[in-house]
Amino acid sequence: MAHKAGVLASGEGTNFERLCVVCNNGEIRDLEVACLLTDRLCGAEERAKRLGVACRRFDPKSFVDPQIFSAAMTDELIAQGVSVVILAGYLRKITMPMLERYAGRILNVHPALLPKFGGKGMYGRAVHEAVLRAGEKETGITVHVVDAVYDHGPIVLQQKIAVKEAESVESLQRRVHELEYEYYPKAVAHFIKTL
Repeated sequence: MAHKAGVLASGEGTNFERLCVVCNNGEIRDLEVACLLTDRLCGAEERAKRLGVACRRFDPKSFVDPQIFSAAMTDELIAQGVSVVILAGYLRKITMPMLERYAGRILNVHPALLPKFGGKGMYGRAVHEAVLRAGEKETGITVHVVDAVYDHGPIVLQQKIAVKEAESVESLQRRVHELEYEYYPKAVAHFIKTL
């Protein structure tokens, strides 16, 4: 059975674009990227327009509380026929009712080896700074199913790289991002076979 993915993003959307490419060229079978939802003006929206993917922005400030914001996004995902939700640099915590409607069907990629270096505020540059500050010998990515706790939930895939001596935050961030490009689509492909 073919699945439709709704992608949530807050940033440049490079992982979103990569996912669209691998779905369109047949690397991931049985998955179509149905829509992109964002929570702010971001580069991902421009990519969606260029790729011909339906895109809608939901400004959290326009909603009286997080649950109503989540409900509006969930309604849009349902309207687009979405069966699996993929986070691609989405910086907001997933809450009810989306968590309930898509229980066990929301995937995230985190730029570290969870459970280390996860939690509120641990995204982007902050994660890599923390890895280097802690003197870690290795880091990588974790693809996991999203639950009610930040950077928690069953792990689908982890991929590791060695931290180089005297490595800069920028170098580490770039190398970890390359892992995301390569392995996030593979994790998504594996995950949808289990649904």
